[in-house]
Amino acid sequence: MTLSRIQRSNTACFPKTIFLLLTVVIIPINGWADTIDFNRDIRPILSDRCFHCHGPSEDDREANLRLDQPEGEEGALRSVDDSTVIAPGDPNASQLWHRITSTDPDERMPPADSNKKPLSAEQQELFKQWILEGAKFDNFWSFVSIKPVSLPDVDDAWASGMIDSHVLAELEREGIRPKPRADQRTLIRRVTFDLTGLPPTPAEIDQFLADKSPDAYADLVERLLNRKSYGEHMARYWADLVRLADTNGMHKDFFRNFSTYRSWLIRAFNDNLSFDDFIRYQLAGDLYETPSEDQLIASGFNRLHMIIDKGTALPEESHHKNVLDRVEAFGTAFLGLTIQCSQCHDHKYDPISQKEFYQLYAFFNNFDGAPETDRAPKGGIQTPAIELASSPDEPRPDGTLAMVMKERSTPKPTHILVGGAYDVPGERVERKTPAALPSMKPKDGIYTRMDLAEWLIDPAHPLTARVAVNRFWQQFFGTGLVKTSEDFGAQGEWPSHPELLDQLAFRFSDSNWDVKELVRSIVLSNTYQQSSDASPEEYRNDPDNRRLSRGSRYRMDAEMIRDQILLLSGKLNTTMYGPSVKPPQPPGLWKAVSMAAPLTYVADKGDAIYRRSIYTYWRRAMPPPQMTILNAPSREFCTPRRERTNTPLQALLMMNETEFFSAAKACAQVSIEPGKGDDDQRLTSLYEKITSHLPDPDRLVLLQATLNDFRNVYANNPQLTQSLTTEFVDLDDKQRIELAAWTMITHSLMNLELAKVKR
Repeated sequence: MTLSRIQRSNTACFPKTIFLLLTVVIIPINGWADTIDFNRDIRPILSDRCFHCHGPSEDDREANLRLDQPEGEEGALRSVDDSTVIAPGDPNASQLWHRITSTDPDERMPPADSNKKPLSAEQQELFKQWILEGAKFDNFWSFVSIKPVSLPDVDDAWASGMIDSHVLAELEREGIRPKPRADQRTLIRRVTFDLTGLPPTPAEIDQFLADKSPDAYADLVERLLNRKSYGEHMARYWADLVRLADTNGMHKDFFRNFSTYRSWLIRAFNDNLSFDDFIRYQLAGDLYETPSEDQLIASGFNRLHMIIDKGTALPEESHHKNVLDRVEAFGTAFLGLTIQCSQCHDHKYDPISQKEFYQLYAFFNNFDGAPETDRAPKGGIQTPAIELASSPDEPRPDGTLAMVMKERSTPKPTHILVGGAYDVPGERVERKTPAALPSMKPKDGIYTRMDLAEWLIDPAHPLTARVAVNRFWQQFFGTGLVKTSEDFGAQGEWPSHPELLDQLAFRFSDSNWDVKELVRSIVLSNTYQQSSDASPEEYRNDPDNRRLSRGSRYRMDAEMIRDQILLLSGKLNTTMYGPSVKPPQPPGLWKAVSMAAPLTYVADKGDAIYRRSIYTYWRRAMPPPQMTILNAPSREFCTPRRERTNTPLQALLMMNETEFFSAAKACAQVSIEPGKGDDDQRLTSLYEKITSHLPDPDRLVLLQATLNDFRNVYANNPQLTQSLTTEFVDLDDKQRIELAAWTMITHSLMNLELAKVKR
């Protein structure tokens, strides 16, 4: 017998609600468990088809029936007028069963006007089996406190630790064997990219290959964790999540300077700031008794929201939008919930009422300052701000300022806003957290953002550690254990390995929130080190590698691709910190979205344009086109995960973009310097430099033939050769032909799948 597991992802982000297509996965029930699991098998279907009318939202509830809870006057197990909604053990006595199987359009649920599909035969069978087994309800899995999980019993030398044991236990249940360890060259390339965002150099590859000690890989990991580039790479993911950018993001989209927050972020990861302090500093760094400079800078997290220009909206409306943005960032970054869906009404899927939304809103409603509507303040800094001192590792010009958060001395009253309208206040509310989650510790007086931070990192809190661990896992495998890393609510997906997620979360908080220790445990696991090679059938059966039966394989993010090309060219500027830079871009960039003459794109000069992509100037109305074509977000909204598409524009970018082509030319120049050997040696060296691998004999023959073809093309077309090498005034014709041919072979190698895909 086969049953369905329905998975639906809702990436709601007010005011846009994006409903992803429903995916049906047919899985043998014995491959998962001996009995039906309510959270895994039943709740996702109820959430998708039923909760809109029979869920947490009181305003939308029909027939006084809740299908998200069993007991109570509206609970699913109640009986009314001799009719029982769900009769445990007896489908025929259950109205739910009759309604989902009825062929009468007036009886069938969900109703035709709901635009929801009727349940399939497999889904109906799933409900029947659940009712027969007693119709057991469970508290929603992500709202249940995390407890330590015992290791599964696996008798296999492959499982070297906790991660491997949980993964292998699931694979054994499905009769699947994990893949062997990736070869050494693939492994060093994979882990170097994953920990630094850059490829290994040939010298680093040689060092790793020459180290025959059993700790060679572990030693490599430690070297990478201690590099400054580690912090730059880790900060990039957080920048997406908290919408770090260089402009306001609305109307005229003026400059706003958050370079000091970015610098703090990089240092926090490099210094391995514990994640609990990472949360405290950002949510409430300004509320320490004597806050340090770092704590104040980090509190700028609360200022990263978009703002409306002065004169575009009334001050109270601007203030309201700023606070909404802060609340959404809090809910997405730390809770992994779409709490913003409750600003106009009770959440339709998760147990968060409109009142509870505004109780959270009250924590962020006390900003000491006028609504942030300055047109274009000097240096992009809006008050309140602090002046920073210079430090040995981060020299700063005198008078460098950082925007910070600051509380009013007298708390601003907060009201439920009727229908979400800023000018229609209703009941006054005080600061409080949702009742479905653990309560805040009792306190005399008003709760503060520091209390909110402490609530998040309380060991009893079910979401904070799970959400954080899942996002780190997503960085290394391409997909989180919970695929919908943006939504741990009822519209999100069930974890692929729930016990592994909980064990990782428990250990993370128990380790004093040690980020590097978590990262280390992931990349040292045999699960991570597997080969990504698989048959077409294996890829079809598990395209996202949800079973973790192999190493993950996916296209690298935009920043990794660009930074790699700059490194290969020898031009990468590794200077850290400081203001954002504008690399060369196509003429007229910003013209279509600029409403003021000063807002024209002027590229920086010198080697600043070759800095890592984390430092690239990010205008929200027009982000760097190289990044957006490769799926980088605009950073107008919190983005916990990027989508990966495959479009012709991406190929055109990689093959024609001026910066990328110039990098190929610079890399080719190095390859043909005197003393580099004959063609075979140069081609072998170039191939290794770009892919971290050595070409096999057949590929080397193909590369030589291709190089000769390019030589012939340019020898027979002097005008084309001249146009490709115009900047080199001292080269003779023969040298120009050689440079042009090697530029094209380098360019071709940079466009190989091996150069763009993490595997």
